[in-house]
Amino acid sequence: MNFRLFKIFTILVSFLFLTGFTPFISILGPGVTVLTSGNIYKATAQLIIDQSIKKKTGKNSLTLVKEELDKKKNKNEFNEELRNLVEERINMTRKKLEEQELRKLIKKRINITRSIINLNNTTQ
Repeated sequence: MNFRLFKIFTILVSFLFLTGFTPFISILGPGVTVLTSGNIYKATAQLIIDQSIKKKTGKNSLTLVKEELDKKKNKNEFNEELRNLVEERINMTRKKLEEQELRKLIKKRINITRSIINLNNTTQ
């Protein structure tokens, strides 16, 4: 009995190695679906849909869905909005700093002018 199981196992393993694992990998997903849900129709539909997507696009279904979602997110729009917001904040900060510098300069000039006026404002 053990020899018979060993013989069957050896034939199955040699089949997998000689075919390049391709049939094994393509049947693995639906096989897991059958084992977890017990629904053969669902597994068959999954296999047919995956194969048709691969024939049409050359990509598996997971890669195709991921790429479509990335397109819809439009990362460029998000990056552009973020860039505009940062530039706007930088410009506002620069204006505030320039106003502060201008105020300091005006106060300094006023103080200098007052000191000059006070020095020259001697009684005659």
